[in-house]
Amino acid sequence: MPTTTTEAQSSNGAVGERVKSLREAMDLSLRDLAERSGVSAPMLSQVERGETSPTLSVAERIAAGLDLTLSQLLRLDEDRHVVIVRAGQGRRHRKRGHSVEELTPPLPGQRADVSVHTLAPGAATGGLDDPPMHEPGSRETAVVLEGEIELFIDGERHRLEEGDSVTFDADLPHHVENNGETGARLIAVIAAGLRRG
Repeated sequence: MPTTTTEAQSSNGAVGERVKSLREAMDLSLRDLAERSGVSAPMLSQVERGETSPTLSVAERIAAGLDLTLSQLLRLDEDRHVVIVRAGQGRRHRKRGHSVEELTPPLPGQRADVSVHTLAPGAATGGLDDPPMHEPGSRETAVVLEGEIELFIDGERHRLEEGDSVTFDADLPHHVENNGETGARLIAVIAAGLRRG
């Protein structure tokens, strides 16, 4: 039985709504996603509004721009609202000896993110004058998995060793340094906008 126009628009709309929700969850503008994916902003806008259905090639580029696989974008990896990120398959970023693996996918409405940070000797997560990285009311809990780190938050220095954990207001200026001679790893959980008072 042929697909009706209404059914096609509904299908297009589902993909478009997901692309828009994921883009907004990553705090990306249409132009940002266009630059990351190589898909024009007008085409992305049409996809998000459900006016057109992306080809597999275009969908794959959009997925890559969102740091997802095509299967993740189309929810082929999900089973009853469960999303599994396999070991080593998280979204990765690297900058000046600091590498990050995001263990949580950028799902719409998600209120917490989990990531693993690896710091080479002498590496840091940011500069002393960095602005707050997270939205007002956010809290972060970090656990040192290996090595030793120094957490600088709101002008104070805290030394943390393997097995130590810390919870702090993540909307305050903060960064982490590895001033040791060996690498350091920590896991961070950021809960957005939960703090009151």
